[in-house]
Parts: sequence; structure tokens; C-alpha cells
Amino acid sequence: MSEYFSLSDSDVIGFDLDHTLCRYHLKETSRLIYESFARYLVEHKGYDKDLLNLTPTTWDFCFKGLVVDLEDGNLVKLAEDGTVLRATHGTHDLSTEEIIKHYGPKREWKHFNSLNTSFTRSAKYYFYDNYFDLPGALLCGRVVDMLHKVIFDKVWYHISGNEVNSDFWKDMVAAIDHNYNTSAFKEDAGTYFPSVKRDPNRYLQPCSDSVKTWLRSMKSAGKVLLLITSSHSDYYCPHNLFDVIITNALKPGFFSLVPQQRPFRTLVSDVEESEGLPSLDKPGWYSQGNWPHLHELLKTMTGKPEPKVVYFGDSMRSDMFPASTFGKWETVMIVEEMEGEGVPKSDAAMSNEAQVEPLEKKGKFEDQGMKAPSDASNQWGSYFVDVHKSGGGDEESQKLTWCCHCIHKYSTMAIPSVEHIADLPLDYKFLRFSPDKPCTTGYYPRPPDSLLKRCESLL
Repeated sequence: MSEYFSLSDSDVIGFDLDHTLCRYHLKETSRLIYESFARYLVEHKGYDKDLLNLTPTTWDFCFKGLVVDLEDGNLVKLAEDGTVLRATHGTHDLSTEEIIKHYGPKREWKHFNSLNTSFTRSAKYYFYDNYFDLPGALLCGRVVDMLHKVIFDKVWYHISGNEVNSDFWKDMVAAIDHNYNTSAFKEDAGTYFPSVKRDPNRYLQPCSDSVKTWLRSMKSAGKVLLLITSSHSDYYCPHNLFDVIITNALKPGFFSLVPQQRPFRTLVSDVEESEGLPSLDKPGWYSQGNWPHLHELLKTMTGKPEPKVVYFGDSMRSDMFPASTFGKWETVMIVEEMEGEGVPKSDAAMSNEAQVEPLEKKGKFEDQGMKAPSDASNQWGSYFVDVHKSGGGDEESQKLTWCCHCIHKYSTMAIPSVEHIADLPLDYKFLRFSPDKPCTTGYYPRPPDSLLKRCESLL
């Protein structure tokens, strides 16, 4: 395999929608998502209304890549080998000694093999890997705090087995479903969709002219353009640039192999036809579906027995892992955390920020310094690299996080946004990730600061 990757070599170029082609104002959206979930717990499940009260500094806890262990209420940050780098009980840090006491001298998280090999959901843990559910990690931590009524400086919780009743997770799932189910947008149900519909510019960033021009250049070059999103059809504004549009794709299940595959369905006025299609025979707009049937259609559209597909997405679980593992597609991961570690924002992103509301109209969180969810965290550190401390604090070593390792393993390359490459020619040659290359190889326009510093320390 060549060490370089170029879009011009692909026959089909596919995209996820949310946080890939459609970018969000993360601070505003995160606050809305948190409020949507918390309000449901308070109003429908009887939780303490203090869940609705947040300070700007509270958001430092909100960090992508955490895993909540539903058996004990701990949230953990994992290294590439599955060892626990950092952990909290609820939102409260566990010391190195407490981590070793709970997870053993090797600090092994017992469910790592299950998560690492399949990314499947479990009744025992939940992996937060996208911005649509990420505020749930903060809410989950605060719920655990309330279950124990932990008070800073007065009571400190010491782990003593399975102290948390994981029934609270059923309420969390119900809150997610209440706000995100497929009928919520049409019915104005929950808090999230009604708020976005009332003031879309507050939450959504307009697609830049450079990206639109970039997509048109792909069409002019004869590429098949594909959109696959788990969003329902009524949430998506159609665009004639795409040859095939698949909504309500239910990723990662979309990539499941026979016999688990779901049939494609046609849409009539945003309503799915009850009878599934036996196959796809033409381009168009479909719902649900599966990649083997899509693969057959792409063969016909490209006239090639094995069309080369590259897919852009922001979720490891829903996009990168299944597309590369089952679909054998090239994958480009959108990693906004790169912008939180020294990678400059694109000109288009800077232009979008300049067009948002003036400072005096912004909420109190911006004024007081709310951390963006994509930024490094004081409590959790870097998304890419962290320090592994031994008991007693005598020895320290830097390790790649499990999330960073997965980016290198399941992605062809990583970028902070599509805007960062939209002005480049289609035949531009990017360096791809490779186990034979330094861990900084594969990031465009440059690696995040923490990876650069790690490589320098190894020299």
C-alpha cells in the first residue's frame, strides 16, 4: 500500500452529515443537549432540579472518549492497551492509589477486550465518542454524585464494590430517546429539536462556499457523491450534489453483514415505506439500508467490480471502525480536538465565527470562559496522549490514549474539518497513517501538540 492517499484515486466519496459536512457551534449545542437530557430526568423521572444548574467551569469535565462503567459509576480514560489512565467516580477524581486499588496493579479495565474488538453497546458500559451524546457524560457523572450526595471537602467517596444501581442508566437512555427519536423533529417533542428549529443559526454553522465548490469539483471529476447519516430525513435539507442519500442509516448497524442487514426503504413525504427493497437499482434518496446492497449499486454506477470508496466521518464507533472493518473503505476522521491542540482553524471556520452574534448578545458561559468540548481538559488532559503514573508516583510514562490508537488503526488520515482540505486539489497527496511511521504521520495540516511533544521526548 502506498504511503500516500489522494481523493483523486477514489471512485466514490462519501460523507457523514453531522459534525462532518454540517458543523455545529459546539458550546451552544452542548449546553442545549445537556439541558435536553437533564430536563427530562427532572420533569419526567423526578431527579433533583439542581441537575439543571451548571457553571462554566463544570464543562471542563465534558471530554470525548470517556467510558462510563455502569456497574460502579466510574468514568475512565483508557490507554491504547486498555489500562486506566485517569478515572472519576461521578465527577470526582480518583487518585492513582485508588485506581490501583480498584483496577489492580496493572490498572486493567475488565471490559476492554469487548469494547476494543467490536465497539458494540453493552449493558455494562457506554462509550462517549460523539458530540451528540457527549454532554451525557457530564450529566451521568453528576447523577452519580447525587446518588451518593458527595459534598466537596466534607465527604469523599471511597470505592467499595458495586455501589451504584445502574437503573439510573435506563433513565439516561430514556432521556436520549425522548429528545432524539425519529419522530421528535416532526412532532416538536423534547427540548433539542424545537430549540434548533426556532433558532438554527445559534446552533448550526453554514456550509462554507469553499466546501460547496469542493463538492462540485468532485462531481465534475466524475466522482460518485454519497451521504450516509443516522439523522432522519426531515432533519436533512436535500442538496442535488449527492448521487445517493441515505438517511436514518442506523449506523453502525448499516455496515453489518448478512444476516443482520436491514433492507433499504423508500420515502414518501419523509415517511418510510413499510416494505423493504430487495436491492438498490438506481441512485436516489433512501432510508435505513445496508452497505452490501449499496456496494452493488456503486458497482453499477462506477462500472467497476470493486469501486474505491473513501468515507468522511466523526465517530469511531459509527463511522471509522465499521466502514474500514466491514466496508473495507478508506476513511478520513474528523477530529475537532486537533484544533484544541495547536492546529489552526480554517479560514472558513474563522469567517463563520466572525459572523456569529456580537459579544454583548452572547451567553454568560462565553463571557466567563466555558471550555469548548473539543479543547483539552484540565481534569482529563489530552485526547491523544496522557501520562501513566505508577503507584507512589515514582515513575511516569507517556502513553497514547485508546482513542488516539483507534484513529491510527481505523482511519486513513485525520483532519480537524473538511474546510481544512477543501481548497486543495483533488490529486493532493496526503500521508496516511501507518504502523511503520511515527505516530505523528497521518494528521493534516499538522499533528496535535501533545503528539509532537511525545515524539520529541522519545528522540
